[in-house]
Amino acid sequence: MTSLSVGIAFFVRLLLVLLFLPFSALDKILNFRGAVGQAKQAVHATAPAVGLILIGVCVEIGMSACILAGTFDRAAAFVMAGYCGVTALLWKQFWKPGDFWSGGKGRELFWDFLKNFALAGGFLLITFGTGAGTVQDFFADPLASSHPYRLAPPPSGNPAVR
Repeated sequence: MTSLSVGIAFFVRLLLVLLFLPFSALDKILNFRGAVGQAKQAVHATAPAVGLILIGVCVEIGMSACILAGTFDRAAAFVMAGYCGVTALLWKQFWKPGDFWSGGKGRELFWDFLKNFALAGGFLLITFGTGAGTVQDFFADPLASSHPYRLAPPPSGNPAVR
């Protein structure tokens, strides 16, 4: 049961970062020119667009790796939550096309916008946990790791009791 618990904990985190590592990061690397073109829609100049894409690749690879490894994972998940929110606001602007109610591009972007914020919520669960005590723990030491693969001691402290 021990390895199954660790495997499930890893798999859940993998599902959360799978979009970014390897897929989105690899897409930015292999299609760098296209990614810069997309970024230029938000910043309108090549140099800042290149900078945004390079930052994005570093965030997607580095933060995802920290979340998977369980090292500085709470801070990494906080960064990823912010990244999801910022990318939604910059590139999923459903309000701009003006065709939301007619089922056009605006409605399509709306679902992507919501998906980004749903992912942010998943990352914030890693950051803050699910209770007031775990939120307090984060603010006490934001760079601490959550130790996701460490098994909890048995309830009574007696290994024979489960």
